[in-house]
Amino acid sequence: MTDTFQSSTTASPLNPRVSKSLGALLGVHAGDSLGATVEFETHGRIQKQYPNGVRDIIGGGPFGWPAGHATDDTDLTRAVLLAYRDRAVAQQGSSTTINFDVVKSAADWSLKWYKGDWPDRTLGEGPVDIGGATEQGLSKYEDTRDPRYCGAGFGMAGNGSLMRCIPTALFAETREERIRDSKAISAFTHNDTRCSISCAVYNEIVAALVDGKSVLEAVECGQETAKELNSPMVEEAISTGYRMPISRYAATGPGDKLPGRTSGYVLQSLSVAIGALTDPRPLEEVLIDVVRLGGDTDTNGAIAGGLLGARDGIEAIPARWLDKLQFRSDFEEIATSLLSKS
Repeated sequence: MTDTFQSSTTASPLNPRVSKSLGALLGVHAGDSLGATVEFETHGRIQKQYPNGVRDIIGGGPFGWPAGHATDDTDLTRAVLLAYRDRAVAQQGSSTTINFDVVKSAADWSLKWYKGDWPDRTLGEGPVDIGGATEQGLSKYEDTRDPRYCGAGFGMAGNGSLMRCIPTALFAETREERIRDSKAISAFTHNDTRCSISCAVYNEIVAALVDGKSVLEAVECGQETAKELNSPMVEEAISTGYRMPISRYAATGPGDKLPGRTSGYVLQSLSVAIGALTDPRPLEEVLIDVVRLGGDTDTNGAIAGGLLGARDGIEAIPARWLDKLQFRSDFEEIATSLLSKS
């Protein structure tokens, strides 16, 4: 098996925008699948079993995933991606603007996932892994069918919306729409402002990277957005990440520098992702080290993988990883179609 990238949909070289967009989506998927093997494990236990880190997508973990199978991180990213696909389909061939509610569509697809109407799942069978805020928000949405009156409420500040938000960075049409939809798509499950603003900030960083801005410029875009949205806590999370030595923490353990051993707290996951983005090493080595930190390894891998893929492009993701990913072709086909219309 070669480690030279080859698209599953085209043999032509990719332009930078397409490469970075595909890299962002499949970076989420790859980080999720890589981290699923050691989800909830401590740094010390991972070091004993994988002294050089988990270097291949092998599946397993506490939920017994097949290699490359999507966990909730990638599944819900797919739900948001499908919403943007549906908007493009609704608008196709129309000479007038179609008022398509992409937030409601994302919530509808997420509910389908929750109810078991999903690839490789038994119809009606719930997901084997779901966060508390996600479950509360989708249960409320099932009752109300209004995504703007759901969410788990203040105090539920997990990373379950940050892990799925990246399609908005790639396919929203303006900055205003990107920020608005990032917050609203977060809020139908995670409406604590630490979550919704983290999603908006993350997506501004991704959009800047896809537009060809440097890492420093992209991080500055994130800081400016956090300031504009009046969130000092998110600003501090970005600053913390910018100073975070991922390789050293991966080698020696995060200790008390990452309280809760990289728990599912949204601001901690954002910091880890910023630390990964600002690490100059190749995507593969950085993502392996993010997983080595332990804790919420699949989600931290997904969030960091999205930024790294947007930074380096799909060519930086090892082919041996890409070949394993459950939704690789699905993501590539939808994304290239949407990008061709933009």
